[in-house]
Amino acid sequence: MTKKRALLAGAHFMNGDVACAEGAIAAGCRFFAGYPITPATEIAEHLSERMPEFGGIYIQMEDEIGSMAAVIGASYAGLKAMTATSGPGFSLMQENIGLAAMTETPCVIVDIMRGGPSTGQPTLPGQQDVMQAKWGSHGDYGIIALSPSSVQEMFNLTIEAFNLSETYRVPTLLMGDEIVGHMWEKVVIPPASEIETVNRKKPHVPPDKYAPFMPDDDLVPPMACFGEGYRFHATGLTHDEHGYPKTQSSEVQSKLVRRLCEKINKNEDRIVKVEEIMLEDADIAVISYGIVARSALSAVRKARETGIKAGLLRLITLWPFPEKRVKKLARKTKAIVVPEMNCGQMVREVERAAKETPVAFLSKLGEDPHRPKEILEVMRRSA
Repeated sequence: MTKKRALLAGAHFMNGDVACAEGAIAAGCRFFAGYPITPATEIAEHLSERMPEFGGIYIQMEDEIGSMAAVIGASYAGLKAMTATSGPGFSLMQENIGLAAMTETPCVIVDIMRGGPSTGQPTLPGQQDVMQAKWGSHGDYGIIALSPSSVQEMFNLTIEAFNLSETYRVPTLLMGDEIVGHMWEKVVIPPASEIETVNRKKPHVPPDKYAPFMPDDDLVPPMACFGEGYRFHATGLTHDEHGYPKTQSSEVQSKLVRRLCEKINKNEDRIVKVEEIMLEDADIAVISYGIVARSALSAVRKARETGIKAGLLRLITLWPFPEKRVKKLARKTKAIVVPEMNCGQMVREVERAAKETPVAFLSKLGEDPHRPKEILEVMRRSA
């Protein structure tokens, strides 16, 4: 018999990947399927040891395609399920991420981003996957993606990712980067009694009355799991509320796909999280996320010392994009600076929301993340 161990409550010194794995356990994850890939492998390695201690299942699949398929199956069998990958593996998962969106399967996908495209830079950081997180699979659908900037957030936001996934029946992404994944920092894990977890909404009708894709007022259908006495059909085809294919009906297609988008977009205010630092009187705002936000904060503090009224908007939620916050910020600032470790991805969303407010983009690729002085120089030119 498996001997269950308690959560590792207390203060620890660990890297981001291990913190993510512990966050998954704390959230109630009891199934992990994945395939080794740098720089996410430590998540799988840690869970291969820890999952059996909690009666959970760890399985190394033949590839990332199979991993994502196994996660969908485990979720429909009633388990909180997760996978973790990077770069090329994330690309391979996209078709089944679309299947998870269409079948409204709660699950968590961790992408520890590295430099790309193709094999790219397996051991070095990047932020080149953030648009793929939103648009990676074909068709229209809602998605949630979070961006940690510290090892503590790798723990905290993994739990948040599971809670959001279960609440909205949607695949939820944790978009870390190699530096945050491999960095070692202090992590405080609360006692289990202090960790808030969310479980999926169960049907409130008997099995013979259950329609698996009939939404409640929040646009999210209650979810029965296989083996609970409910018989239903789940398919990636366009389907009605009963799960039956209706591929020739434009009415069914429109109703279904719009709901898949609107259940996220209409709950944006509940989902989106940002951190606002020194923005009350800021003339110049820096908008950043992930590891770059740490350099941006140092740059903002230095700018204040030199007389520049600067502030930071750190994006914790990447998708849905915090459009309302950016619009509000743009109306009260003279310019916005966006540093990213890519050739220009989230900056396009910032430009769209900022409208007439000037946006300066600072791109950096390769092993060196932005240095505070580089961001500060762009801020000075924009002031």
